[in-house]
Amino acid sequence: MVCKEDLLIEQVCELYEQISSLDTLKPCKNVDTLFTKLVLTCMPPSPIDVAKLSTKVEEIRSKLIRLCGEAEGHLESHYSTIIASYNNPLNHLNIFPYYSNYLKLSLLEFNILTKHSTNLPKKVAFIGSGPLPLTSLVLASNHLQNTVFHNYDIDPLANSKASCLISSDPELSKRMIFLTNDILDVSNALKEYEVVYLAALVGMNVEEKNRIIDHLAKNMAPGALLMLRSAHGARAFLYPVVDTSNLPGFEVLSVFHPTDEVINSVVIARKYPMVLLPNKYCCSDEVQAFKPLINHGIEELVVEDN
Repeated sequence: MVCKEDLLIEQVCELYEQISSLDTLKPCKNVDTLFTKLVLTCMPPSPIDVAKLSTKVEEIRSKLIRLCGEAEGHLESHYSTIIASYNNPLNHLNIFPYYSNYLKLSLLEFNILTKHSTNLPKKVAFIGSGPLPLTSLVLASNHLQNTVFHNYDIDPLANSKASCLISSDPELSKRMIFLTNDILDVSNALKEYEVVYLAALVGMNVEEKNRIIDHLAKNMAPGALLMLRSAHGARAFLYPVVDTSNLPGFEVLSVFHPTDEVINSVVIARKYPMVLLPNKYCCSDEVQAFKPLINHGIEELVVEDN
């Protein structure tokens, strides 16, 4: 008898073969149909552990995540152009087919943020904002209405498209800044932010993701919050997984796994405060940084539809 996990893997691998043979990943009927099937296949809660996949299936998963990332980029670029064609683009964000998911995800992340912070942040960085920066837009418009957002993307065209969406709104234009940088080249500026968001598709594999997180750990301000997007169960065939047991420099505060149409899990971590202590092993009067090693417990919740 074939178990559910084996059947799921078989379905995902079949969809991978079909998707990888497409001539284009830009929005069209075939692309939309196949990716909708993939999402619906991976969305239901599943006990599958992608860390235990065979080498062959893990290779397919890795390639599939990259294909999903490429297709998502095309989809966002396509709809960003359409939305920007209106006189007041911000009134037409709901044209994007997954806009309601971003409303739910942004509210979830805001509620998590306020649970772990006494004050609302004055300055936030969003890394990997893309041509349709819906998280920043929703947070800035609905939840963090006095906060400045610095949106980082490595693609200048993506930032150009994103800028067009807010150009008709003078107030939001002052608070939404778009910066074209590889975040690994940004250091001192990261100390300015009370909260840093890292998009799910920034760092497509474990090595890339860890390199970026290590860079943030070295350069973010002590006590600043890092909001990460991850994936759980079969949803990890769509997005990279953040290993919460290996976030050096950060204390993981909470992990949330939605079970509705919001695909991404949410991880919030705090940069360890730097406590200065005398270095008894050094002959000079220099001081060394001490990072607490004790994790006071990670809250991990599965968040139902409501």
